[in-house]
Amino acid sequence: MKAMVLTAYRELEIKEVPQPVPGRHDVLVRVRACGICGSDVHGYDGSSGRRIPPIVMGHEAAGVVEAVGPEVARFRPGDRVTFDSTIHCGECAFCRAGQINLCDRRQVIGVSPGEYRRDGAFAEALAVPERIVCAVPDAVPLEHAAMAEPLSVAVHAVRRARVQPGDQAIVVGCGMIGLLTIQAARAAGCSKVVAVDLDESRRAQAARVGADLALGAADAVAARVTELTGGRGLDVGFEAVGAAAPIATAVRALRKGGTLVLIGNVTPRVEVDLQAIVTRELSVLGTCASCGEYPEALALLAKGAVKLDGLISAVSPLAEGPAWFERLYAGEPGLMKVILQP
Repeated sequence: MKAMVLTAYRELEIKEVPQPVPGRHDVLVRVRACGICGSDVHGYDGSSGRRIPPIVMGHEAAGVVEAVGPEVARFRPGDRVTFDSTIHCGECAFCRAGQINLCDRRQVIGVSPGEYRRDGAFAEALAVPERIVCAVPDAVPLEHAAMAEPLSVAVHAVRRARVQPGDQAIVVGCGMIGLLTIQAARAAGCSKVVAVDLDESRRAQAARVGADLALGAADAVAARVTELTGGRGLDVGFEAVGAAAPIATAVRALRKGGTLVLIGNVTPRVEVDLQAIVTRELSVLGTCASCGEYPEALALLAKGAVKLDGLISAVSPLAEGPAWFERLYAGEPGLMKVILQP
């Protein structure tokens, strides 16, 4: 079968590789759509350290079941499916507690950090354990089903915040995850959402997907939040960058006793306003990937509660993947999600 292989940093080749054979509990998926994640782009040049060549990247995928192992009960050939990006063992203490994203033996599809290598979905087919596979509703195109992975990250972040109906929220950073978080927060009952990004085109996207305010400069954020809330501050915040300045913006926007969920992790270490966090008794939470939110993400897509219009920039054949990676790596203005079709 054909696959797009990262043979060296910033070198992608379309190559013939052996087709995987499903194990007893595995589902063999014929991949129809796979999105290029920002983490793939960071892996492309080696900066993340989590895509050591040679590796087939890609973990935002959907397709059609081609074959199943003898112990598979829930799926059969022809079923439309997507699958979690994280493979959990199902046996460790965290898995038994339902915290599958914290699995002691967690592996991520399309990742090779050194201790393991798990080829991904920039390929014609992929075998994955049945336990991470989800059926795709008929109303959801497979190109949209591939977006269940980033959407599940947003849904998990909103779930971590324990959003209550009527809460007011801020989302700092309007890349793909931020834009999906805006919509997930709305779906969870947030009455108002303030979006913040330095990029004007991303602010426009945020307004299109449901943000009440889309702001740029940090001083404008403080003034508008004060105006919006009568000086009280916002209930919940989501930081989708992972850097000191946007975290500080989110902290300043929250009310006393508010909750901040950190999604982004572009910077390994940051300074925070500890005095503000302590004296205003803010809850600061981390969030990692998703934890069983795929069905909810797919349901949101099926009923139109999350819109992908304008978020998918291109749907292209796998053969054009190397060129798209270069364009994404160069930071081409206005380019958001690219879906490849193996």
